[in-house]
Amino acid sequence: MTAAEEIAVQLEQKLHVDAVDSPANGDHADDASEDEAEAVEAGGDATAAKKKKKKKPKKKKKTGANGALKQTDPPTIPLTTLYGNTPFAPGLEEDYKDENLSRKTNEEKRHLDRMANDTWNDFRQGAEAHRQARRWAKDNVKPGMSLTDVAEGIENRVRALVGHDGLTEGDSLIAGIGFPTGLSLNHCAAHYTPNAGNKIVLKHEDVLKVDIGVHVNGRIVDSAFTMAFDPVYDPLLEAVKAATDAGVRAAGIDVRMCDIGEAIQEVMESYEVEIGGKTFPVKAIRNLNGHSINQYQIHGSKSVPIVKGRDQTKMEEGEIFAIETFGSTGKGYVRDDMEVSHYSRNPDAHVDLRLTSAKNLLNVITKNFGTLPFCRRYLDRIGQEKYLLALNNLVNNGVVNSYPPLVDIKGSFTAQYEHTILLRPTCKEVVSKGDDY
Repeated sequence: MTAAEEIAVQLEQKLHVDAVDSPANGDHADDASEDEAEAVEAGGDATAAKKKKKKKPKKKKKTGANGALKQTDPPTIPLTTLYGNTPFAPGLEEDYKDENLSRKTNEEKRHLDRMANDTWNDFRQGAEAHRQARRWAKDNVKPGMSLTDVAEGIENRVRALVGHDGLTEGDSLIAGIGFPTGLSLNHCAAHYTPNAGNKIVLKHEDVLKVDIGVHVNGRIVDSAFTMAFDPVYDPLLEAVKAATDAGVRAAGIDVRMCDIGEAIQEVMESYEVEIGGKTFPVKAIRNLNGHSINQYQIHGSKSVPIVKGRDQTKMEEGEIFAIETFGSTGKGYVRDDMEVSHYSRNPDAHVDLRLTSAKNLLNVITKNFGTLPFCRRYLDRIGQEKYLLALNNLVNNGVVNSYPPLVDIKGSFTAQYEHTILLRPTCKEVVSKGDDY
């Protein structure tokens, strides 16, 4: 046996031992064996081959147990990248009642349901983005954070999850934010999001309503929850959550709005909360309602009351509703107050604008938001400057609607919970339902 052959045998034995000891490093072993074998064949020294630089392993993407991509923390991978072409899972499906129960097995209704699969899938994608964004909020929002950081944190998660950052013209109309993230504190019940320069910081004693909107192709998922850092407010939150659940259960095809409102109020006002040694009954805020949702339009033509009333309007097949309830320790009635932040273009307004800057701003709004609600921060984000005069001109001419914050009496506390439901031909789907609420 020649010297070269002896070296080759020794190397083969050594590599076999290394491979048995380190099965996870098989790729490196193969690389080393190739290098050293080449050195032997060339009559070179095996020691020199050992000193050859080993190849670095390629970085692998995060994967789950089944080999699928795993979401990052915070979420940054678009859902379409995570799931590919796989349809999104439905939310909580509930059978209709009484004479509508047969819809579940009716072949005509099943066919109509399948025909709308693309629409349902858009809602389900938006709902999954909503669940992941709100999970981030629940895990990370703490006293000491500014409202601006909270809003931008949630909105950045939503944009990443739907894969559209909204920075190029028209991109936010494909998928993205359904409406400005509502961050209403304490006696403020709704329609508050920070404008530029806002300095408000969350405190331990605050009650924060978090209202998040996500859309895919204009199919808006509208769902909200309330955060409190002091357990003294827990009965208030429980009352409103239970009332929303009651409203969702009561809703369905052919159900009258007045019956839903009665069911909500009965549950909500069975609760009371003790704050600072004083007991307060939880009151349903009687001038706030749920609502139907149209494509690219957050508020449709139908309202869902949260108190007993006389509205005989019925829910119908194919409609989408936001079932939302608000409870308060105050009067149970809200009014406009504070600085406006929410706006939306009025699709029915046709006005000959005289102010050039107003015309230009309207063009920007139309191309970037369409009829979706927006806020001043969104205009800032796409590079608009010194636009307040033009924006006020659009509001004054009725071309753009403004939505001031809605408040109960100072010193009171309000809470909100909300779900989006799809009245499919075969069943009711609570598309925004999650493990959290």
